[in-house]
Amino acid sequence: MTVAFYTLGCKVNSYETMSVKEQFEQQGYTIVEHSEKADVYVINTCTVTNNADAKSRKMIRRMIRKNPEAVVAVMGCYAQIDPETIETIDGVDIIIGTTHRDQLLSHVERFLKQREQFKTITDVSKYRVFDDLNVTHFLDQTRAFIKIQDGCNNFCSYCIIPYARGRVRSRSPEDVIDEAKRLVDNGYKEIVLTGIHTGGYGQDLDTSSFYDLLVRLSRIYGLKRIRISSIEINELTDDIIKLMADNDTFARHLHIPLQSGAHNILKSMRRKYTKEAYLKRINEIRTMLPDIAITTDIIAGYPGETDADFEEMMRFVKEVGFSEMHVFSYSKRNGTPAAKIKEQINGIIKSARVNELMRLSDEMHHAYIKDVNDDVHSVLFESSDEHFTYGHASNYLYIKVNKNLNLHNQLKEVVIIKNTLNGIYGKIIS
Repeated sequence: MTVAFYTLGCKVNSYETMSVKEQFEQQGYTIVEHSEKADVYVINTCTVTNNADAKSRKMIRRMIRKNPEAVVAVMGCYAQIDPETIETIDGVDIIIGTTHRDQLLSHVERFLKQREQFKTITDVSKYRVFDDLNVTHFLDQTRAFIKIQDGCNNFCSYCIIPYARGRVRSRSPEDVIDEAKRLVDNGYKEIVLTGIHTGGYGQDLDTSSFYDLLVRLSRIYGLKRIRISSIEINELTDDIIKLMADNDTFARHLHIPLQSGAHNILKSMRRKYTKEAYLKRINEIRTMLPDIAITTDIIAGYPGETDADFEEMMRFVKEVGFSEMHVFSYSKRNGTPAAKIKEQINGIIKSARVNELMRLSDEMHHAYIKDVNDDVHSVLFESSDEHFTYGHASNYLYIKVNKNLNLHNQLKEVVIIKNTLNGIYGKIIS
């Protein structure tokens, strides 16, 4: 039996797909590309915007056309939010939402025997269990991801994810540590901690906080680098910042979502900080970690965002001085409070604001890397092309050296010798 997977959306979805894929492999299934004809197709869906819903439906139909006789299983956030619409797509056999993914294989085996459409959607608003999923290897990757929690308690006005994923549910620290040790034993040198609300880890636990988990991870023998995928500004406690400053195992990079730099828009978004509090904490972080790279997420064209709000945001972003920004155009998501705001922004205006923010992001990035010549960085090498081998430094700079295939998955000290528009060039010194 052959099985193909297609994943839409975030790193958490990718992790969950990998865990399900391993279960099928262990049962003897052959994994094939989603572009090939397969006996089973698994589509892991996203619902972060209306467009994401449409992309999920499009991919479901595409897989069905590839092999109308195949078993088609749909899981993930869109399946959780709108299973009724998916159920009407002729050819969908299994729908399971965002819980009990560990049971997908048994559902497929059941369908092969009974040939009856199967749907199971759990009410995630009342779900308090972390579904254990494990991954032992990541194809073509040198960094390993560990999902440490699920769900979100924030309910930002533009976001549907708390309704698709439910409340914060943390993985037991023992399970996280065990998986991390297995990944290190399998040769991974860097682990990325991920979740729907990563910094919310431990909110539902009596015995462990996010800080406690970081301390235990930092003591794992052979683990060279720990990276936090994303964390909210008000979850970076003094203890966590000090731990990072005192321990080189932690990557010198933090992704801290801002979303907007305008006071009125932050309030409308229901973000849990003011821009003044955000900047104060950033300055405190840089005092303790002067070499830190800080990246962020920004939403342009949020409903009600005036020209004055946008200019306020531009000024604030410049004041913070990010090393890079991930800029998104606001995209309406039915079922969220923001979708009901009357002052939706014209698409042309949104595009213009996105372009302006992206130009500013490029300026800030070039300013960040302007003086990196002669700096020494620890680089984890990941890939090669015809001329160069590439890797990421601790602060997430992407550095290339002369091609050497033996460098794959190796951590080396590299001195930067040239910084050009075509990339950052380095030379291995040890």
